[in-house]
Amino acid sequence: MTDNIDFSGRSALVTGAASGIGAACARFLAAQNISRLILVDHDQTGLDALQLNCPVERYNADVSDESFWLAMDEQLASLDHMVVNAGIGGGGELADISLEEWRRVTSVNLDGAFLTLRTGLRAMKKSGGGMRGGSAVVVASITGVKPVAGIGPYGVAKAGVAHMARIAAAENAAHGIRVNAIAPGGVDTAIWESSDNFVQSVAAIGRAETLKAMAATTPRGRFATPDELAGEIGFLLSDLAANTTGTVHISDGGYSF
Repeated sequence: MTDNIDFSGRSALVTGAASGIGAACARFLAAQNISRLILVDHDQTGLDALQLNCPVERYNADVSDESFWLAMDEQLASLDHMVVNAGIGGGGELADISLEEWRRVTSVNLDGAFLTLRTGLRAMKKSGGGMRGGSAVVVASITGVKPVAGIGPYGVAKAGVAHMARIAAAENAAHGIRVNAIAPGGVDTAIWESSDNFVQSVAAIGRAETLKAMAATTPRGRFATPDELAGEIGFLLSDLAANTTGTVHISDGGYSF
């Protein structure tokens, strides 16, 4: 165990890497000397725009596409770390939402997270006689911990991935693999653009004022930045968190007090 955060000689997989928390995690890992980054997102332009000072493999893919992950099973000879981050927004009350919309949101946020985690865990166990070790962080949400009206499929999916991380931690501790989830509150990312109310507010008063108004319910008084979340995720991935597994780390600025 090292006494600082250093990913020299290691590899990491990050999904949803073209923007927001995923891009911030990619930048953080590169800054901490990661030796190989595997980045996945459906936004090729965003992936290409990332300037990173380390070897990078970029994959333009839908994380809910099982065929992509089956192909990755063959390509990933080993893996040390992963950030299961890709997600999309979606709203609607349970009594009103269509099955089509429910499946659209959960296919990425839940099924895609499962497929990512499954592939990453397999890669972590490939070498070293099944004892290579590794660490993973699954990006959940405070809405998967604290019930919030009007975001049914998103909140349910995020609750699911948080518990999935804990199950994965229990199943893989004997292999030296740690798995944790992080449950952010409000973070200034592009996911808000999927909300009609957010878009309308931005048109009326601007993005900064809209986020400020939304953050008024948080004791901290502002939303987190993606880079702030990346620092916490990086800690959970690192050797400094060697005794931490099976947790759901809440990072919400006090929203859930």
